[in-house]
Amino acid sequence: MASSARWNHVWVGSETGILKGVNLRRRQATNYVAASALRRDEGVCAMCWGDPSESEILVGCLDRSVKLFSTEKGKFTESRQCLGGEGSFCGLAVHDSSIITCVESGLLKVWRDAENVETQVGAGVCCMRQNPAQPQCVGTGGKENALKVWDLHQPEEPIFRAKNVRNDWLNLQVPVWERDLQFLPGSEKIVTCTGHHQVRLYDPSSPQRRPVLEATYGEYPLTALSLTPAADSVVVGSSHGDMAVIDLRQGRLVKCLKGFAGSVRSVQCHPTLPLVASCGLDRFLRVHNIEDKRLVHKVYLKSRLNCLLLTSRERWEDEEPEPAAPQADVKEEEDELWDGMETVATKTVLKRNMDPHVRETQLGKRPKKQKRTSAGP
Repeated sequence: MASSARWNHVWVGSETGILKGVNLRRRQATNYVAASALRRDEGVCAMCWGDPSESEILVGCLDRSVKLFSTEKGKFTESRQCLGGEGSFCGLAVHDSSIITCVESGLLKVWRDAENVETQVGAGVCCMRQNPAQPQCVGTGGKENALKVWDLHQPEEPIFRAKNVRNDWLNLQVPVWERDLQFLPGSEKIVTCTGHHQVRLYDPSSPQRRPVLEATYGEYPLTALSLTPAADSVVVGSSHGDMAVIDLRQGRLVKCLKGFAGSVRSVQCHPTLPLVASCGLDRFLRVHNIEDKRLVHKVYLKSRLNCLLLTSRERWEDEEPEPAAPQADVKEEEDELWDGMETVATKTVLKRNMDPHVRETQLGKRPKKQKRTSAGP
């Protein structure tokens, strides 16, 4: 019998090493790591689908292990160590049954059964993304490490190396800090977001290697991005808890999505529906409607969240023919969590509600004598 895990709509990885599956229709979340097995050094730092049917999930952990989770079986089935380089995973992908990893020190590695392929993409890497249209191509970027596109069949040199923008008005070099990137479908264009609150669009087919479009949003580092279903806009999140939709045709702000209270770590749009899922350090999973900015779902997941995967299934209301196993409900609003807590009165409130005679006695003061009032002759 297949596991009910296959009906989860969002998969989330936490800093404590927990893989969480969230069923938005039933408002239920399940931890697929036992509480007794939690270890901080196994925190989830990267995730990707293991196959096109989304029946497998690859989970990259801080201890440099990559685990394979089966949504059909509802459990982890394999694990392997992917050592080499320094730092945590900044990207994870699959191509031709091979795992592609990239770490912060810049070691890009293809793990094959016969022979592993290694490439040095430069230090300070913050992101590595695969081109869905050309799975053998990946893009990398980081701090003082400009955008590069690599062909894993010929990894000696990048097939595209971005050029920094021109010097500023003081003739100083503009710092480079690529935080996330994605490939635009149907073209060679690449969109990136930076730690200096910039959104940049590159076109490798054009003669110039500099951005063909640049927009700025907010005042804080942008940490994650995702393309909207129409691929004409991008949703970006910042380290201050801001999230917005930026038009890639005119480079202007379209709308802001509200409700955040911490750094946004991961953003993913649904490929066809106008939905975007996001998670971050405030421990909430949120799903917004991009068209009307409505907050569709808000789920409290107890742990600081690093990354997520949103299913590409469309007709959620026609799913789940069999009853799910009994699980603890996930509260949709933080207010319910606070409402269930006992109210503790502060010292100021206690003093205010205390009898004046008792209050002054406890404070070491002599109670004031009440004035006598004349009752008449």
